[in-house]
Amino acid sequence: QVALVESGGGLVQAGGSLRLSCAASGRTFSMSNMGWFRQAPGKEREFVAAITWSGGSLYYVDSVKGRFTISRDNAKNTVYLQMNSLKPEDTAVYYCAADYNDSATVYRRSYYAPTLYDYWGQGTQVTVSS
Repeated sequence: QVALVESGGGLVQAGGSLRLSCAASGRTFSMSNMGWFRQAPGKEREFVAAITWSGGSLYYVDSVKGRFTISRDNAKNTVYLQMNSLKPEDTAVYYCAADYNDSATVYRRSYYAPTLYDYWGQGTQVTVSS
């Protein structure tokens, strides 16, 4: 079993920055591909960013490219999402998720799909005021 705990959310003005963290425990973190998703009220859960187990491949949804950066520290069992130039439309609950069961080939094709991930955190609220 894996536990994922997000932190770092909060209220920020448009143009500001936040750094989300997701601490993992329970299985070898360095073997997991990790993703960040978000869900705004009344909307479906949306892919935001993903990183492979080695950190060698990064993926982003177009709307956050150039503003958000995903990274990981395998020694600390933690994945991060640095969010800069925040916009009101970034307001959502942000979730981290872990994938342990898919090959690099499968992950490369499907990293954006919530169904690919095996474990989820409880979420952290990000609110961006205009």
